[in-house]
Amino acid sequence: MSGMAPSDRLTPVHEAVGQTVYHDDTRGTYHLWCDDSEYEPVTVALPLAISSISGVEPADLEPLADSIDPDALNALVTDWRRHPSHRIDERAGSISFLFAQHDITIHDDGEIVIDPERSGIGR
Repeated sequence: MSGMAPSDRLTPVHEAVGQTVYHDDTRGTYHLWCDDSEYEPVTVALPLAISSISGVEPADLEPLADSIDPDALNALVTDWRRHPSHRIDERAGSISFLFAQHDITIHDDGEIVIDPERSGIGR
């Protein structure tokens, strides 16, 4: 599972977990992509990205387990990585949940979308 940032609508704004976090000025959302070449569990990458975006220490965030089962999330993303051919179209699956007052959507193509609307960050 991997994805490329559409450079025509996204601006790099943060570096988190060794990956660039992009901002969509039109939607006010942040984006990063899982990379096949280096495995960073989504349950590690996501809190680090939220921390980077919101300017707080990762330890100051609520536990991810308060929002979603971390083992189940890692298993789902790992399955998407192992079986990309199961997708019928480019974006057949996703999971969405609220974490640290941010709406999170993880797509089966590797894109993680962070919407800080609930937190007031970036607005």
